[in-house]
Amino acid sequence: MTRVVRFHEYGGPQVLRIEELPVVQPGPDEVRIRVRAIGLNRAESMFRRGQYLEQAVFPSRLGYEAAGHVEAVGANVREFQVGDAVSLVPPSSIAQWGTYAEQAVVPAAMLVRHPDHLDLHQAAAVWMQYLTAWGALLPVAGLKAGDFVLITAASSSVGLAAIQIANRVGAIPIAVTRGEDKVSKLLAAGAAQVIVSDQEDLVARVTQITGGDGVRVVFDPIGGPGIEQLAEATRRGGIIIEYGALSSEPSPFPLFTVLGKSLTLRGYLLHEVVHDPALFSQGKAFIISGLEDGSLSPVIARTFVFDDIVEAHRYLEAGEQFGKIIVTLEDRP
Repeated sequence: MTRVVRFHEYGGPQVLRIEELPVVQPGPDEVRIRVRAIGLNRAESMFRRGQYLEQAVFPSRLGYEAAGHVEAVGANVREFQVGDAVSLVPPSSIAQWGTYAEQAVVPAAMLVRHPDHLDLHQAAAVWMQYLTAWGALLPVAGLKAGDFVLITAASSSVGLAAIQIANRVGAIPIAVTRGEDKVSKLLAAGAAQVIVSDQEDLVARVTQITGGDGVRVVFDPIGGPGIEQLAEATRRGGIIIEYGALSSEPSPFPLFTVLGKSLTLRGYLLHEVVHDPALFSQGKAFIISGLEDGSLSPVIARTFVFDDIVEAHRYLEAGEQFGKIIVTLEDRP
């Protein structure tokens, strides 16, 4: 038997339960890993509340990311062996491949041998954030040296990854945060400028920072009424990439601003990269190279033990973290 987190109805963090289930053998193209660390994502909170792209079939598992050691391999798997240290790129289903467990069966195609200098806690904080940011900023937006890029929710793991990737290609990251308590941390994390949205006029500050031009790229997981300001802050011919829906308010379409500036308003999901073999390969190579040369380095906000998964989700939903939340697992006696 193995311990697995499941939920039997939609709701707050309290619906999560740790249950005992039989250990599952991997299928022909699958691998079973002994999970040592889990990276938490807002997508999992939204899924748990019934506010995500995928709907749960109860009782449902959940979880996109994990790092650990290979424990068993399927009949068709040749690239991994028992004992290998691996980390998981988020697969297509948050429920089918749920990683909130002591042992998880996952697609072999989504496993990566991460650089040896990363411990398993760091390795669990890599793929969702860096691959999400890489796919949006480089293949979609074509971010290049000298470009201004506006990054909202900048203290999230994806926001911090976007700052690092922007710096790696020579772009100029402008971070947006709600309160001034994270300004110094964002500057230390590589932001060229920080805008405190609760205290400053975002459009005026962007205009000042960019010498009146506006930013060429906006990277936003929030949506809601703020889209209108983001459009105003974008230069002519620029692109606004929406990769989330954290706002609970409607998202108005800024039609006349989009028309007047010839803007692109683009929805984006990580799975665009994962489902394209060429892009997937390029993304993994870029990220591994950055991890090896130190230009990419995961920021861990806080760690929780597996038994405290409910508290970890409460912390996730509070939105006060700076970086990635990690849940750790140790072998039971």
